[in-house]
Amino acid sequence: MNGSAQAALHEQAAVATRGQFGREVFVRAVVEVSNFCRENCAYCGMRRDNRTLARYRANHEQLADLLVHHRPASVTDVNIQAGEDPVAVREVVLPLIRTLRRETPLGVSVCLGTLSRELYVKLQSAGATIYIIKFEIDDAASYEKLEAPGTLSERLDHIHSLAGSGWNVSSGFIVGLPGQGPSDLAASLKLAGTLPLRGCSVSPFIPGEATPLAGEVVANTNWTLNCIAALRLMRPDWVIPAVSALNLADKDGYRRGLRAGANLVTMNLTPDDLRGDYVIYKRKRFIMTEERVLDAITAEGLSPSRRSLAEHYRNGVTHPAATGVMTMAVA
Repeated sequence: MNGSAQAALHEQAAVATRGQFGREVFVRAVVEVSNFCRENCAYCGMRRDNRTLARYRANHEQLADLLVHHRPASVTDVNIQAGEDPVAVREVVLPLIRTLRRETPLGVSVCLGTLSRELYVKLQSAGATIYIIKFEIDDAASYEKLEAPGTLSERLDHIHSLAGSGWNVSSGFIVGLPGQGPSDLAASLKLAGTLPLRGCSVSPFIPGEATPLAGEVVANTNWTLNCIAALRLMRPDWVIPAVSALNLADKDGYRRGLRAGANLVTMNLTPDDLRGDYVIYKRKRFIMTEERVLDAITAEGLSPSRRSLAEHYRNGVTHPAATGVMTMAVA
């Protein structure tokens, strides 16, 4: 779907977003605390078989100083992200969360992969309230072929367990993986709608350097945007991010994501000396700085939310899970 039909779909999604959230967009920062990863996902540049990276674990005191004393005024939440690295969780993430809870009002999200129940409990006790864990693709055989973490069934079990233990869970999936068609994307949308989520992302496939999929083509941006719009119409109450990879897929992709129903933006605060080796896709990244994030919000006639995402989840209304999906809207 493109042209006037796509424009109408995206406007319908934007209207649904404004009806639920007004014109406010949540503004989050991300710090990428470790690029060690024990997994070997075929689509990710941080896979354990990639020997081209200088592996690092950040210093939590450095990150704490940055976030406590030097964060941009528009930031209400921070997402602490890493490869699947339990050592970094213990040595960097947990002390960082404790400092942030003690010294800032920031809401804390974590995106740390599939961990043990013990670590989930410790992260929650430290003060994190949002767990981001993506299912990536709805088909178990494709999930296994892509060497995604564990099995799809295990991943979904973790999503249900996290939600059942009080976490606000956000998930997500990839659009444009080799061999995917509209029916596959509709199936991912349908799966997302059955999960106990508070938000969901849609990421365009970008061929990662030093991965088995390096020679494949970039995802069709329209498919990605149409999935964002379909998610919004399925679940008007969800928080849906505009992911930075949209600007790798299309020069105006980020702003188009906001037009299609996204209502969360993320600026990157990872220190410059570490950022170059946090390679999900390519070393040449499109870094969403504060200026770029705020310019995109303003250009779309939106404004930064003064309320944190964590506060929204504490006070927001939860709607029943969707039972249908607009298959024809995807492509």
